[in-house]
Amino acid sequence: MEQKTNRTAEVIRFALTGGICFLVELAVLILLKGKFGVDTLIATPIAFLVSVILNYLLCVVWVFRGAKNHGAGAKAGFLITSVIGLGLNELLMLVFRLILGEDAVILTLGSRQVNMYVLNKCLATLIVMIWNYFSKRAVLYRKVKQ
Repeated sequence: MEQKTNRTAEVIRFALTGGICFLVELAVLILLKGKFGVDTLIATPIAFLVSVILNYLLCVVWVFRGAKNHGAGAKAGFLITSVIGLGLNELLMLVFRLILGEDAVILTLGSRQVNMYVLNKCLATLIVMIWNYFSKRAVLYRKVKQ
């Protein structure tokens, strides 16, 4: 029962970390696309990189506290899974752009407009989040299971 409780707490910490990192990533994307006019397929990987650095720090310090393998192998594995996540994220953003568009206004909040690329990012993030949890958990706990 204790292991199930630990896993539940870990998933909650992962979700909170993901939420924080998502907000940072979305803010950087909106800043780059909305304020500076950077194309989403260029702004997305920049925002993703900022988020990945924060995510790594939070994952190794707070989310996967029981992980014992934080050496070079774990860092390399985390980097590889993040690069795959970036590729998946970029592919999804492209597919959603082609299918849904990205510049249409989908919501107006006061004087602020929310464009389709924000919804595209939310959808891509949900899909990549699943990849991130299982791949990063496997990398960080790899030696624990041996």
